[in-house]
Amino acid sequence: MTMLMRFDPLREFDRVFDQAWSQTRQASVPMDAYRHGDNFVIHLDLPGVDPASIDLTVERNAMTITAERHWQPVDGDQVVASERRQGTFTRQLFLGDGLDAEQIHATYENGVLTVTVPIADRAKPKRIDITSEPRKEAISAAAT
Repeated sequence: MTMLMRFDPLREFDRVFDQAWSQTRQASVPMDAYRHGDNFVIHLDLPGVDPASIDLTVERNAMTITAERHWQPVDGDQVVASERRQGTFTRQLFLGDGLDAEQIHATYENGVLTVTVPIADRAKPKRIDITSEPRKEAISAAAT
């Protein structure tokens, strides 16, 4: 008894092409990124990924995220559809000089990896106090 039937010749052609194409390239990771206060926050979709397979590395100004998802049918399973990408997922982001790569924080929850990158103190705006008193060096130079 078949529970799921669908046949669309163009869809099947797309699926075969996608499978062949995905063998030659790594799958990308969709993301959202935004500034929240003194941090940049990045959400990366990694559904069905084992958290132990996630690797986040920073080298110089490049942050690389890799993760793996694998599914193999067991003996006796009859696969009706196999559209979810499997294998290694990679995303590389370049961090600006104004970000503090030493303080990156990452969490994984409900299939979403959230990476928080603080803005470096040196890149934050600084308020400079202005005084109305003349500098002592200027007064001394004028007196001589």
